[in-house]
Amino acid sequence: MEMNFAGRALDMSRCHVMGILNVTPDSFSDGGQFNRPEAAMARARQMVADGAAFIDVGGESTRPGATPVSVQEELDRVCPVIEAIVGELDVVVSVDTSAPEVMAETARLGAGLINDVRALQREGAPEAAAKANVPVCIMHIQGEPDTMQDRPEYRNVCRDVSSFLTERMRVAELAGVRPENIILDPGFGFGKTVEHNFRLLAALEQLHVLGHPLLVGMSRKSMLGAITGRDVNERLPASLAAATISAMKGASIVRVHDVRETVDAVKVVAAMKEGR
Repeated sequence: MEMNFAGRALDMSRCHVMGILNVTPDSFSDGGQFNRPEAAMARARQMVADGAAFIDVGGESTRPGATPVSVQEELDRVCPVIEAIVGELDVVVSVDTSAPEVMAETARLGAGLINDVRALQREGAPEAAAKANVPVCIMHIQGEPDTMQDRPEYRNVCRDVSSFLTERMRVAELAGVRPENIILDPGFGFGKTVEHNFRLLAALEQLHVLGHPLLVGMSRKSMLGAITGRDVNERLPASLAAATISAMKGASIVRVHDVRETVDAVKVVAAMKEGR
């Protein structure tokens, strides 16, 4: 199954690695490291050299308790970086945003994927995504980033996530988003306990019945720290295990901080699947 990302076609039956590029001062793992354009570009070049098929550029942290930023500040952070990456590197640029204005402007600059952790729930977001006419990733979230971890509850986390994604797909399609442009993300860590997250991971393949490629992001997250006891920058082995499991369960994209190591893990999974 091929999907077109602003002129770059990728086979979504295979697993691709998305490198995280937070141009923020306060992201949970790498905040402040890449919020200068020259540092961001150096990081982008390295991730492409390491095998990233996507670079996900984010200008607003969505960690629990993060401070919201204005639309203009988000634009000021992400637009110069996206424009520079599009102009120099052979990679799909994804924009991690929930703001309709940012979706529109970054698509104009050449971004090939809209990655919205709020599932197009902000006013005007479904219409902006449809007008951008690039693939959009719809992620499950319970609540808002600043309150999502207060006390998340589900009757059945797998069924509830599936129902939410089905409803948000319906809204997107009614706004004009083409079905073939939809990617789904179960939203690990977004309004979920550790137990919820691992139940969801165990049943990840069940989401394939929704008929769209899956994007999965667990890199360095607190769910991994909870079971390993490791600090955020000591979670590479756990992150690789999570990415490997996701790839084996059919994820089309794994969103990670450590591109080179994850690319190797995904290659092993691909070789196993081809051998099988």
